[in-house]
Amino acid sequence: MATVERSRPAAQRPRPAWRRVLPPLLSLVLVAAVFAWFLPQFTSLGDVWATVRAMSGLQIAVLALATVWNLATYQFVMVTTTPGMTLRQATVSTQTTTAVSNTVLGGAAIALGLTYAMNSSWGFSRSRTSVSLLTSGLWNNFAKLGLPVVALALLAFSAPPSAARLTAGALGVIGLAASLVGLWLVLRSRSSAARVGLALARGASGVLRLVHRPPVSGWDRAFVTFRDRTVLLLRARWHWLTLATLVSHLSLFLVLLLALRFSGVTAEQVGWVEVLAVFAFARLLTAVPFTPGGLGVIEVAMISGLAAAGGERAEVAAGVLVFRLLTYLLPIPIGVLTHLFWRRNTSWRRAPNSAPRTDLVPEAA
Repeated sequence: MATVERSRPAAQRPRPAWRRVLPPLLSLVLVAAVFAWFLPQFTSLGDVWATVRAMSGLQIAVLALATVWNLATYQFVMVTTTPGMTLRQATVSTQTTTAVSNTVLGGAAIALGLTYAMNSSWGFSRSRTSVSLLTSGLWNNFAKLGLPVVALALLAFSAPPSAARLTAGALGVIGLAASLVGLWLVLRSRSSAARVGLALARGASGVLRLVHRPPVSGWDRAFVTFRDRTVLLLRARWHWLTLATLVSHLSLFLVLLLALRFSGVTAEQVGWVEVLAVFAFARLLTAVPFTPGGLGVIEVAMISGLAAAGGERAEVAAGVLVFRLLTYLLPIPIGVLTHLFWRRNTSWRRAPNSAPRTDLVPEAA
């Protein structure tokens, strides 16, 4: 028995306990450092509450409407990428999974499984859910890459461009253009998709070789499969998907801008273009899940960036914390309620794979 254990491949051995404990521990330390050391240098909870109380009734109403609208825009992307899904179903799904992502480290993986479970309970096949997740995720990343490029371009027109801004803008344009051309080649034909997969595999294998890791394989087949699953939907709805994604991202930016203005950060201190630039680059940081929902990371990036742009430290911190209260904390209790609704509501239930068929998604793919 002992001999068998010694001969087990290393790849099959469970990860050491410290590797499972270290990431959440580091995440907890980071969040604690931000709220116990970084934020007190800018403001206090008492000052933030005083800022909120100083807002007029009209300002609070406008901020509330913008927040509700922002929460509503999450659903538009899902309805666009999941033919047959209703707006109410999309609301329950997106609010529930957002709450999970905001509270659990690595919550995106849990939210992914929850999306499959919820969609399956409503009769949607795994294929249709996979297409929705692939296309919405891809467009979301395009928006995260594209907004910093747009912000840098606007900054170049609104202020004398520096070498650093021009370089960053050029690199962003090149990266975004390469991504769009790559997507066009993938959707163009199956053979073209396979060639893109092979080219990227060679590049990835070259990088892995530098760290003495084995090369990747099967990317040509993966890209062909992606193309087969998504080409019909994207050709029919790419414009609606693009519009829904932009509306969602810009609605989130609107909540930040209003929170800053109503907290006392004037346009003379920090213009809307500078706010957009800080917002875009802070959102880009969430591509790496250091903490659940970017907790701590977003606050540091936004407060530091906006203060450096000319905003008063206390007012900037208050505005950012109000923004995070409305866009990070508020979705958590809402998500708990929508999850309970999904668990208890049976009127939307369907047998597996019984949702009305659509020509836009090959169910057998």
